[in-house]
Parts: sequence; C-alpha cells; structure tokens
Amino acid sequence: MPIDKNAEEEDLREEGRRRAYTDYDCPSCNANNPTEMALRDGDETRCNYCGTEYKVRITDEGRLRLKEL
Repeated sequence: MPIDKNAEEEDLREEGRRRAYTDYDCPSCNANNPTEMALRDGDETRCNYCGTEYKVRITDEGRLRLKEL
C-alpha cells in the first residue's frame, strides 16, 4: 500500500493548531505569564504584569504567536 506523504503533513499541521499553552512570555515586558486555562488558537489574553492584551495564534507547526490588540 503506497504511503501518502501529504496526508502525514496535513495531520501534523492539524495537530499543531490544536496545541494549547498553559503559559507564555509577554512580548512587551518579557514576563512569564502562567494561565489557569490553556490558551488555544483565537483566544485573547492579557499580560498579568504590564496589562497589554493579545490575540493568540497557534501556527501550523504548533508555535505560539501573540498579536497585540
């Protein structure tokens, strides 16, 4: 049975987007922010130290990106 390499890559991308984070480092003040609820793609969060608000983006590779609101 032939192996579909594209299917594996798509599965990995989907798995990366579903990843959740329980802490993050604020891009503005570099403070570590633990969270009670896991952050997922599309969530919004606020830094506990400087108060800057961010929209959470999880890349296809599963990396956390924060965009300032």
